Amino acid sequence: MILEEITMSILTDISENMQRGKAKVVKELVRQAIDQGLPAQQILEEGLLSGMSVIGEKFKNNEIFVPEVLVAARAMNAGSELLKPLLMENGVKASGKVCIGTVRGDLHDIGKNLVKMMMEGKGLEVIDLGVDVAPETYVETAKNEGCQIICCSALLTTTMSVMGDVVKAAETAGIRDQVKIMIGGAPVTEAFCQQIGADKYTPDGATAADTAVALCSGSC
Repeated sequence: MILEEITMSILTDISENMQRGKAKVVKELVRQAIDQGLPAQQILEEGLLSGMSVIGEKFKNNEIFVPEVLVAARAMNAGSELLKPLLMENGVKASGKVCIGTVRGDLHDIGKNLVKMMMEGKGLEVIDLGVDVAPETYVETAKNEGCQIICCSALLTTTMSVMGDVVKAAETAGIRDQVKIMIGGAPVTEAFCQQIGADKYTPDGATAADTAVALCSGSC
């Protein structure tokens, strides 16, 4: 019972410090948890991911904003770096694989980075293609890496149309039935999503992460 309490205590500490963005403390606590013999999967799920889940909800409800999310995500990454080799050793797989990027002609990346962090916070493996990404690059990455989802971000009305090109490129490559296409960004709407034949539009990073998990598990 006492051991159980110690375990819960350190996992709670990891979660709370991660939410506050205390990267050094999180790294130290994760190291302690590993030294105490806690399974890497448990540290990830009950420490880091549970904390990121709280951040996602608060962000969705406008209780916190982009800067707080970014520092929390940085703290999560500090802890997860220690866990990655252990998780790989144990053969623990991510709950899904996604490639994400800002479309060709658009150099904005804050929204994309936020979505990426939220998705990683849900246990997804995310390949970041950066900005100014050509439709063919999304498709080739999805094909070569076995991604279940392509995520496209645009912040300009002038670059939105490239999202339609991504859908067409996936059709041309013959992978449209194997991959879901998610879109988002300030000027993007549900109507536009339907117009270009994409699968899902989401208005914010937290919703995007939840939707991606649902798509990967086949429940959406």
